[in-house]
Amino acid sequence: MLTLKVLAALLDYPNPSTIRALPEMRAVLEQEGKFAGPLADRLFGLLDGLGQGDLLDHQAAWVDQFDRSRSLSLHLFEHVHGDSRDRGQAMVDLTALYESHGLAIDASELPDYLPLFLEFLSLLDDEPAVELLDEAVHVVEALALRLEERGNAYAAVLTAVAALAGGGAESTGRLPLATPEKDEDIDAAWEEEAVRFASGAALPACPAGG
Repeated sequence: MLTLKVLAALLDYPNPSTIRALPEMRAVLEQEGKFAGPLADRLFGLLDGLGQGDLLDHQAAWVDQFDRSRSLSLHLFEHVHGDSRDRGQAMVDLTALYESHGLAIDASELPDYLPLFLEFLSLLDDEPAVELLDEAVHVVEALALRLEERGNAYAAVLTAVAALAGGGAESTGRLPLATPEKDEDIDAAWEEEAVRFASGAALPACPAGG
């Protein structure tokens, strides 16, 4: 299903090859016709937006949204297992699944990275692809809701992914994940209250002024 490959590319870090492929990506979405109405309009709007403005600005916005946000991490198992030991075994199992279908990933890539997972699914027949996607759809739907709350255009991509699995972020309830709904304000969390010394609170070893 080439639509999955398009969604993977849209969700990944923007790069020059992605920008060059935008017309081809639009053609795939139109030809396969998996989405219609407002959702299709939003996807095409994201394509248009990426095709305009400065690439560096798109890249910076992507980093701020996904790389610096635990709540919006694109690594599936972070939301499922958190920092537990189960996450490591899940990585091993997913890597083995990729390899069983002839897909070798770079050692620097984590197998649960959502764009990579979607690209893998695009290589499969529709039925097994949808079955595997359904196993992760609760994470995808929750991420779509979090992005919707932030008014982020990438919400359309996650909503489209969920729709392919038979779900829909607009109609599902909030699903518990191992990550917070929103990230802490790091500056506020690290801010320490100013130290104040009361009158006469000088240390005994300090000589009195005179």
